Amino acid sequence: MSKVVSLQCLRCGTHCPADYRGTGCAKCTGELSSNLRAQYDPEQVRAWSFGSSAGRVRSLWQFADMLPVDAGDAVSLGEGGTPLLAAGNIGKQLGLDNLYVKDETRNPTQSYKDRVSTVAVSYARQLGAPVVATASSGNAGASLAAYAARAGMPCVVVSMKGAAGPILTQIRKLGAHLVVMDDKLQRWPLLAAAVERHNWFVTSPYSAPVVGSTPIGIEGYKTIAYEIFQDLGRAPDWMAMPVCYGDALSGIYQGFVDLKQAGVIRTIPRFVAAEAHGSLTQALDSGADTVAAAAVKFNSLAASVGAAQSAFQALQSLRNSNGVAVPVNNDGLVGMQESVAAQEGLFLELASVMPFIAVRQLREANIIGKNDLVVCLATASGLKDTDKSTADFDELPITALPVDDVLEDVVAVLNHQRSSVTAARLK
Repeated sequence: MSKVVSLQCLRCGTHCPADYRGTGCAKCTGELSSNLRAQYDPEQVRAWSFGSSAGRVRSLWQFADMLPVDAGDAVSLGEGGTPLLAAGNIGKQLGLDNLYVKDETRNPTQSYKDRVSTVAVSYARQLGAPVVATASSGNAGASLAAYAARAGMPCVVVSMKGAAGPILTQIRKLGAHLVVMDDKLQRWPLLAAAVERHNWFVTSPYSAPVVGSTPIGIEGYKTIAYEIFQDLGRAPDWMAMPVCYGDALSGIYQGFVDLKQAGVIRTIPRFVAAEAHGSLTQALDSGADTVAAAAVKFNSLAASVGAAQSAFQALQSLRNSNGVAVPVNNDGLVGMQESVAAQEGLFLELASVMPFIAVRQLREANIIGKNDLVVCLATASGLKDTDKSTADFDELPITALPVDDVLEDVVAVLNHQRSSVTAARLK
């Protein structure tokens, strides 16, 4: 069964039972709402080892000792063990000598959400939950659908009008029951009622103010930190990622805390939260202990991080790591996606390129140094939101020209592209 002995409030420290199914701390309500963190037996924590990975199968479940569920009880599709790639070409464009990309597109559903789903569904199956469910704009829903299918459990995904079409298709193909709400604010009352009346296990937030996803699933994100340490032999100076409610930020931060407490790293990286509308930026600038909704001045192309309000867990992780938040709008988003793809061979969803834009801004402000070691988290594949990123594509012409004329035109285009790339790298 679960190795978690309790769930502890991130804000006030109150402990809840390990099988508590509420949305955050029952004591910290209203504006003070806070998520919970899984707590383990102290003897078990002291026994954790981050020694050599030699002989281990490279996967998320190699770290089962640090997770709520044993490896033998895991519902797995081969998640984790994703590559950490040096990104020298785009690094030069951003003014960095040591840029890396943690490529989470290599997970089974092409998203980092698989790290949450494998742990959450494994736990839900142990509890005997009748249904797993989530409110999702895309990636979390597709991931949960896949792991529910693997576990033989019914799955309900409540999405919203405007969600990326390719991801909704993925959810449907994976056999989940998909509900698309006209009013996205009604997703959470629907799931809250399902928990109360039918005991569903919900992996996403389903109350307002938002606190974040199930703390059991968030534990899966810790393994990103563990893997980065495995590959680098140290912690990076900076860890940049797109942030909505802060689930991944909080989980990865905790992973580095685990590494520090184990004595294998000395310092925790500074985190960079690339956000759409600026709620974390407001809170950091004002010194507030709560996160208020920011004004929504545009519809973010990166729909997965388009919420106006982040959560306390994100703010706490940024403060504790001396991190920063950077608002990133739609300007240059598609262009950066295409630059990363053309220069590094990585086709990333639009939310995944927000960290590159944030890092560029911080480098230009000399907050990030030229020689700092920076890791950008690539959260999901660019195939997930092609309907958002290709709106300006011209229809490809069908040519009937002779072969020699076609070849001459192609060579001219290649020469122009080569000149453009060379000029960009020399900047």
